[in-house]
Amino acid sequence: MEQRTVEVLQLSAQETAALKPGVNLVNKNVGNFIIYKDPTRPEDPYKACRNVCRHQRGVFVKDIEDATCNVVRCTKHNWKLDTSTMKYVNPPDSFTQELLFPELDEEGRLALVELRPPEPWESDGRPPQRIGPGEVQVTFFAHACMEVKLGDKIMFFDPWLTGPAFARGWWLQHEPPADWLERLSRADLIYISHEHSDHLSYPTLELLSKKNPDIPIYVGDTSVPVFCRLKQSGVKLNCINICKFGVWQEINAHTRFMILMDGVHPEFDTCILIDYKGHLILNTVDCVSPNGGRLPKNVDIMMSDFSGGNSGFPVTFSGGRYTETWKEKFMEKDRKNLLFHKKEVVREVNPKVYCPFAGFFLEAHPTDKYILDNNPKNKPEQLAAFINRHLDSVMTWTPKPGSTLDLALALGDPADRRLAIVDPPPWTKLYKDSWEFDFYINKINESIENEIFAYPDWIPFYYEWIGFKDYNLVLRMIETDDYFNSVEGGYDFLVDFLDLSFPSQRPAREHAYLEIKNRIGVHRQTVLQGLFWDDLYLGFQNRLSREPDTFHFKFWNHVQILLSLQPPDWEAFLSRQRKLHGRKYPRAVWKPPHSTKTSVTRLLGVLVHARVLLVPATVAFLAVLAYKVL
Repeated sequence: MEQRTVEVLQLSAQETAALKPGVNLVNKNVGNFIIYKDPTRPEDPYKACRNVCRHQRGVFVKDIEDATCNVVRCTKHNWKLDTSTMKYVNPPDSFTQELLFPELDEEGRLALVELRPPEPWESDGRPPQRIGPGEVQVTFFAHACMEVKLGDKIMFFDPWLTGPAFARGWWLQHEPPADWLERLSRADLIYISHEHSDHLSYPTLELLSKKNPDIPIYVGDTSVPVFCRLKQSGVKLNCINICKFGVWQEINAHTRFMILMDGVHPEFDTCILIDYKGHLILNTVDCVSPNGGRLPKNVDIMMSDFSGGNSGFPVTFSGGRYTETWKEKFMEKDRKNLLFHKKEVVREVNPKVYCPFAGFFLEAHPTDKYILDNNPKNKPEQLAAFINRHLDSVMTWTPKPGSTLDLALALGDPADRRLAIVDPPPWTKLYKDSWEFDFYINKINESIENEIFAYPDWIPFYYEWIGFKDYNLVLRMIETDDYFNSVEGGYDFLVDFLDLSFPSQRPAREHAYLEIKNRIGVHRQTVLQGLFWDDLYLGFQNRLSREPDTFHFKFWNHVQILLSLQPPDWEAFLSRQRKLHGRKYPRAVWKPPHSTKTSVTRLLGVLVHARVLLVPATVAFLAVLAYKVL
């Protein structure tokens, strides 16, 4: 199969002549486009692209503050594109827009042409065969985890079924079926879309490996390997298969699948297309632009994420415009934009059945009550209703844990479609109400007392390992307690990335400034294990402010996907430090004192931070009780 060219827009001679110098936003039924006209280059005056932001698929508009230049602003996250170069200027050092190719004919008509790579599912395509009831069934377990029955084969997607994700920031909303571990361990194969811990769950895989370490697991050939931390995790899995993108993986005569990359995050994110007897199941998971927006049409089942609210921006930000009112309005608009974007992708794919999933998590720990209260998410029923209003031919399924969709019944008489869905019995427990907080958080907090933090030289050692420099950004890192207050023994330091120095105060030169307060346990675990910073940012484990209010893509891209896959050599570091200091710690207080909190004092802390009204007598009673116990 070869790359082909497709004409995506044609303007009449009159419309072409009406294009003004500079930015032209062209909206047509066939799509929205940006055309930049440079009259100083009469031999090649046009640059063009689709009016879609590469970050989160927003739409560009002309902003009043950029009215005199060639910059347009995305309405979703305020990213800015210089149309004269087709490079993003906010954030700097990030993306370049994918170009369309302008062609001007002898009649003065301008056409825009797009290069389209081969669509691999068209290679060796096969018509759908008849399937019977019970032959293809999809069962929802939790979050992004589905069990898919394909004839006599069982496949699982993204099993996060126990424990937290993103350190201690995300917890499962739903109670998975009680027999989840038995069913998972009996599966024929598992697909894991990417290395984020709500999809690659080591607590889940640790339990699985004890029952079936040889289960085949399939992942895409991403530049950031999905299992880049497998050895470090200690989990034993013996049959991990890395698949080239766009190549059919044959399971048996009836079943095959291919893994496709995300167009925005090809270095780590993927989606999957399954073909069973010619019936297609498309799971785009978290992809912002699955396969660069080039997807098969008229599939039988499509599923995707829906919720939003899965980032620290803007809920963990403060200062400047980040008032509670501004954040609330921004997030409301962002959720609506996400619903519209998902609806448009569903319109393009035109599936027979659409299922919103992969967004069922809670910021359940009591110390994250602020996030839980102020980070609302879309509900799957909202997206389903939105799609039903606009795409009445698409059947929607908003699943409960343990509910099953039968594809053969869903493809049958539309009047009987609802017979295709079987929900769990009414007495089934659907929502989690306990998460083993102490077990998992205590494991994280073991890092707090690691000896490396007795030596302040861990700071230059760690940031030299990170390897980010020659960038005019000054970072202040502050270790805090669970409520982002200063903590005894915590570090508070500056990093100047221009020359990778560690000054005692901010430099006098003009510079960008980023201040991050991190929970001490998660921060030290991240440092100690050499983890990507997703746990800190996506897990709501920090609070941020910045001057000026600019997203530093180059920095965040580095700490989220470009870190070395080999953790820092802390053994060598400790050996040198012990010789240098003779086992005498240079920092007298480098960790908080051992917690002596009882359940009473913990309760007091939770009540105070939850702003619960306590009458003085109650406070006095609890204080006396705590004192006597302590």
